[in-house]
Amino acid sequence: MRYVLAIDQGTTSSRAILFDENLAITAVAQEEFAQHYPASGWVEHDISDLWTTVAATCRGVIEKAGIRPSDIASIGITNQRETVCVWDRETGQPVRRAIVWQDRRTAPITNALKEDGHEDMVTDRTGLLLDPYFSGSKLKWILDETEGAREKAREGKLLFGTVDSFLIWKLTGGESHVTDATNACRTMLYDIHKGRWSSSIAELLDIPMEMLPEVRDCASEFGTTRPDLFGREIPILGVAGDQQAATIGQACFQPGMLKSTYGTGCFALLNIGSKPVRSENRLLTTIAYQMDGRPTYALEGSIFVAGAVVQWLRDGLRIIREAQETQPLAERADEGQNVVLVPAFTGLGAPYWNAECRGAIFGLTRNSGPEEFAKAALESVGFQTRDLIEAMHADWTTEGGERTLRVDGGMSASDYAMQFLSDIIGAPVDRPRVLETTAMGAAWLAGMKAGVYPDMDGFADMWEREREFRPAMDDDTRDRKYTAWKRAVEAAQVF
Repeated sequence: MRYVLAIDQGTTSSRAILFDENLAITAVAQEEFAQHYPASGWVEHDISDLWTTVAATCRGVIEKAGIRPSDIASIGITNQRETVCVWDRETGQPVRRAIVWQDRRTAPITNALKEDGHEDMVTDRTGLLLDPYFSGSKLKWILDETEGAREKAREGKLLFGTVDSFLIWKLTGGESHVTDATNACRTMLYDIHKGRWSSSIAELLDIPMEMLPEVRDCASEFGTTRPDLFGREIPILGVAGDQQAATIGQACFQPGMLKSTYGTGCFALLNIGSKPVRSENRLLTTIAYQMDGRPTYALEGSIFVAGAVVQWLRDGLRIIREAQETQPLAERADEGQNVVLVPAFTGLGAPYWNAECRGAIFGLTRNSGPEEFAKAALESVGFQTRDLIEAMHADWTTEGGERTLRVDGGMSASDYAMQFLSDIIGAPVDRPRVLETTAMGAAWLAGMKAGVYPDMDGFADMWEREREFRPAMDDDTRDRKYTAWKRAVEAAQVF
């Protein structure tokens, strides 16, 4: 039996998942690490925590499975995107903590660039908006605020990378400074049309190109691990950012296929094929995956609050103790009430991109209680997903056929939420048998490159549905509910 080791380095924890040659999960190891909030809107990770938890979970999952390192054919990596790591080429020491994708400290930088008229150029080349979310402004901030950093970077003494790059550098003992196209395209420094770093954007941000990693396909030779780490050298053959890895894991390989991942937030990606389109609805144009030097593009929409709205019911309102309690509460809600919750706790994501908007609740009556709040919370995720899908189909359309949404992530386990999602978008929702789609995507890339797993068509044939949700809501009710949502969002932004 040959195995593939998937490293899933996330925002709050690192996981190692071992897949067998049938793509079945053999063992899982997970470790959380500290979050650092040094100022309002700032989010940081200690880079050494990312590395030590990855190394420990990899060793732990090998031990748990009771296999030999020689049984592992390859390693695949998937990671939190946009988080910025800068380290010394000689010592491997970070120049400071990693700035996490959620961090908003660089808003003055991106706002100034907008005011100076640079956003069109940046969007044309990268498919992204000028926003602190992406890596470029974070890297500029580190070079601006760390004494001597820019000069050392120009001399080739400092390296920049997203989390995948840093992990590969550590795993290979400093032999490989590389990334893949799906991570590179999230930095706001990568020209997605020419397939290379943009020297003009790097110059605009005063970022020395000497510190940027080499960009490779998602399935490629990224290096081999140091023999002392796991007892032998293991090739690293697959890399993709977490949302693209989930798209791959959901086998969304045909143009028009759409997946949505429901974690703390929600990320929806629509495969648009080999030709990128610029969004007219403030979505992002991104690389879904790149194989054999050919990128496949996607439109992406981000929702800031999805599963986090259930956490708010638990930790903020304290009307539930566990997430599973939301479904029975929602099922008992008064159908005569139409409570609408706009969960803009940290602003609204796509297609609004209103960072100043805050949450609001509409339609309360004297009889509104925990049941109605739970129902409104779960429905808010469906409404926000419809916003994304409508924006996507306004930007890019295909002829004919019923569009199915493939879902994954923790919140996709809620039958109530997924049925309402199907109802409000008026289309089928498919939940896969294996919900670990992000790790599976990374594993397939590495295993396919190693000859363990089938090609893209064969992998797509292996995808299995656990349950299909089909719309059961009549058109009038759907339209009435969605109109109320749109009015609520408009009112929340005015407030």
